[in-house]
Amino acid sequence: MPVDIGTGASVVFGTSSFTANFTSLSIDGITRISIPTSHLGTTTAHTFVPGDLIDAGEFSMEFQWDPDDYPPIDAAIETITISFPLSSGGSTNATFAFSGFMTNFSGAIPLEDLMTGSATVKITGDITDEDEA
Repeated sequence: MPVDIGTGASVVFGTSSFTANFTSLSIDGITRISIPTSHLGTTTAHTFVPGDLIDAGEFSMEFQWDPDDYPPIDAAIETITISFPLSSGGSTNATFAFSGFMTNFSGAIPLEDLMTGSATVKITGDITDEDEA
């Protein structure tokens, strides 16, 4: 399995067309519930079965903030696609695509430094992944 760095990754917001110079991207908190199946006759340890549904979690991003391109905190659900950097020898980028909506935004305006922002998107439904070719 090749190990890559994040340089060259990109994000496309399908409806709002929000764009920025992204400096960090992460998908956080993908979870699947465990359903207890223990009963009075269970011995030694609790037993569980996996739930059928997952919560795809959230997508977080940090970026160089341009106040003329306000993040879509008030936008409806839209398709968001993350393209991973192209590996050495690859011909197409791996991608994650999902529907989501922005749940928070924070911006910083420091003295003598770049303005930065961070935002979180709640992922609705599943993440579709396309492998690199």
